[in-house]
Amino acid sequence: MAQRGDSSSVIHILHADTLNNITRDSVQLARFIGHAAFRQGNTTIYCDSAFKNGLTNQLDAYGHVHINQADSVQVYGDYLHYEGNSKMATLRGNARLTDGKVTITGPELRYDMNARIGTYEQGGKLVNGPSVLTSREGFYYADTKDVYFKHDVLLVDPQYTLTTDTLLYNTDTRIATMIAPTTINDGQTVMYTSSGYYNTETGYGNFGNRPTIVDSASTITADNIETDKATGYSYATGNMVYRDTANKMSLLANYGKVNQANKTVLATQHPLLILERSKDTLYMVADTLFSGVIRPDSAISPVVISTNNMREDVETASTAADSSRPADSAAVDSSGRPADSLHTDTLSKVVAKPTAVRPPDTTKRNITLPDTSGLVKADSIPYKPDSLVSDTTKRDTVERRYILAYHHVRIYSDSLQGVADSVYYSSRDSIFRFYRDPVLWANNTQLTGDTIYLYTRNQQADKLVLEPNALIVNEADSGRPIYNQIKGNIITGYFAGQAIDWMHVDGNAESIYYVKDDEGGFISVNKSLSAVINIHFNEGQLNKVVFIKDPEGTMYPFTQAPKDEMLLENFRWEIKRRPKSKYELMGR
Repeated sequence: MAQRGDSSSVIHILHADTLNNITRDSVQLARFIGHAAFRQGNTTIYCDSAFKNGLTNQLDAYGHVHINQADSVQVYGDYLHYEGNSKMATLRGNARLTDGKVTITGPELRYDMNARIGTYEQGGKLVNGPSVLTSREGFYYADTKDVYFKHDVLLVDPQYTLTTDTLLYNTDTRIATMIAPTTINDGQTVMYTSSGYYNTETGYGNFGNRPTIVDSASTITADNIETDKATGYSYATGNMVYRDTANKMSLLANYGKVNQANKTVLATQHPLLILERSKDTLYMVADTLFSGVIRPDSAISPVVISTNNMREDVETASTAADSSRPADSAAVDSSGRPADSLHTDTLSKVVAKPTAVRPPDTTKRNITLPDTSGLVKADSIPYKPDSLVSDTTKRDTVERRYILAYHHVRIYSDSLQGVADSVYYSSRDSIFRFYRDPVLWANNTQLTGDTIYLYTRNQQADKLVLEPNALIVNEADSGRPIYNQIKGNIITGYFAGQAIDWMHVDGNAESIYYVKDDEGGFISVNKSLSAVINIHFNEGQLNKVVFIKDPEGTMYPFTQAPKDEMLLENFRWEIKRRPKSKYELMGR
């Protein structure tokens, strides 16, 4: 087949210092020695010496072989075998092909003058600017600037490395197209994919078939990931799984936006957050979930309980930490429980203690938890968040995360369930903040307040604060709509293991409590007022109510209790909103 624009396949001699005709194996050959040059169409061949077989139209050239095809493709080697009829060139020894921009080298190169395709099958290398690609086989298409690499493909660039078994690469656009399992490592992130494309010049990629991107602390997997190194953002679509291994956090969603430079992740379309715990993993869903890394130089300030909206509180919450536990109106023991002198019977009136903590003025816009450190014994253990009980080295190396969940938030763990409009959590102080109509449930106890703060320690619930308009509702009998109720300005509760141990109601405390006999039958109802109330639980069940400072109230026989007075103001029992299982959250 003749080359395009060339009607003849004859190899013409242009120059040689010496010409000899010889016979080799009964074949007549022309031998050209010294500065030999040949032409076929728009292709010129140069060499030190050559043998030309006029019968088969073949040329064997030796020494400083150079093929110039229309000043566009240059091919070099120590030896050339050229088929004039098919215009196929095979070069060995320092073989090299270049189009002025890309250079291909290998122990043996084949170049098809008709199709303008260069091939190596014994190993080779392509150099395109700062990028170097090596493989066992390679096919270069000069017209389209495409290269097809096979087997042990390695692309090395100052900005990244790429390894795969099969790769398509365009030397003009510098776009790599993946058609086999591929790994791209840019020194900060490692990308695994089996399909898609990657612009090696700009760092933009679009990958399919469940690609994965891994950095020092997180992993992101999805049906499809679009990533842009220039902006630092990756966009995950379809069954995204984002995992922060250091904080044992997983975020699942149908769509996610990840900033790998700032280490933030935004998840929408049915997001599900999983905070792994050794005993009680927490699951959270919302319309939108967002997580970021807290700056290591952020200062720690006391928790401020605020009646403002979520945005105002979140501005300072990421660096907040709790001070000592607020004690009861009397001394507490080393476990945080009230001292034994306060363990009185439910119906006993307790004389007010002069050291009682006055309730804060809830009309103020910002309210700091009262400083009760003077009421705590020296051997008592003050509250410390998870991050503060670790050593300095751990604090410096482990990145602390915060989590924002907003609109229709629902959480589930074996020990605690809840709903709210929005939630903020920081692993710096290990506090969950629930905003706008929050409700929590622990066993058969419902907890409400304008804002709820849930403190955790050692990855378990440790303390909670409800304020203002705090209300505790406990189902007294599952068969009848009767409820133990306690309300106050601020309610502080403490956990033992995975269950509520005791709670402290401070300020304008009111209660309605159903009293049972030893056999579990109801005998009376106690409706009381007191400045301070302590509530004690046994294995998560309401066990004892202790009134402190100026208690007053009325006890009704159970059958004579006035039904219209058996619900406190703003009572609500919202058991239908309670998440029933983690599978309910997963299947939203």
